[in-house]
Amino acid sequence: MTVRAKKHLGQHFLKDKAICEKIANQFTGYQNCKNVIEIGPGMGALSDFLIARGDLDLWFLDVDNESIDFLKNKYPTLNDKIILGDFLRMNLKQLMGEEPFSVVGNFPYNISTQILFKCLEYRNQIPEIMGMFQKEVAVRIAEKPGSKEYGITSVLFQAFYDIHYCFTVDEHVFIPPPKVKSGVIRCTRNNRQQLDCDEKLFFQVVKMAFNQRRKTLRNSLKQLLKGRELPEVYTNERPEKLSVDQFIELTQFVAQA
Repeated sequence: MTVRAKKHLGQHFLKDKAICEKIANQFTGYQNCKNVIEIGPGMGALSDFLIARGDLDLWFLDVDNESIDFLKNKYPTLNDKIILGDFLRMNLKQLMGEEPFSVVGNFPYNISTQILFKCLEYRNQIPEIMGMFQKEVAVRIAEKPGSKEYGITSVLFQAFYDIHYCFTVDEHVFIPPPKVKSGVIRCTRNNRQQLDCDEKLFFQVVKMAFNQRRKTLRNSLKQLLKGRELPEVYTNERPEKLSVDQFIELTQFVAQA
């Protein structure tokens, strides 16, 4: 019995055991967190190696009935941990309570960024996220200031997580093969408990700055500044040059305006 990959679910099943083992081995269990949700386990290629570690308390979450039936047949002793459900729609506190939990998976490309934003909502419970993304997305999330790839997702996730780009994965190791290369990243929670500014305004400033990234900050943020001039250090700067801390400082200034 196998599971048919479904295009509308963005399924590309990882078939290379060496890569699955590499992901499982590089998942650190950061902050000694043992609870782990695997998103989109499919036929359990990665699950096999996560289970084999023996130090993790695993839940397997998939929206595909066929995958759920396959996994329950494959891992009969774990049936109560194999859950049909949509990670993006779930109240994760109903599943995990107040316990910390990490997230891992070969994420469907069409919702991979949404998965990370969902994790941001639970950031104080999620010490580690390790996932497979389209390479372009993985690079963007991990990129540092000064690069043309550095953008909205880089700033928003690096505000709360340290991002490590682990390795690149070729197309041919998936069934069916995607049309692009993939990248694996590991995100570990940093020490920032909360932003030293209004969080909603921070998100707005970052998005507005990068949505017009060819403009200087003076021009891209004009609507928020209401006639006030930016501090000279930011006036003619472009958003890709600013660190997370500088965006926080910029948001504090905008809040005064």
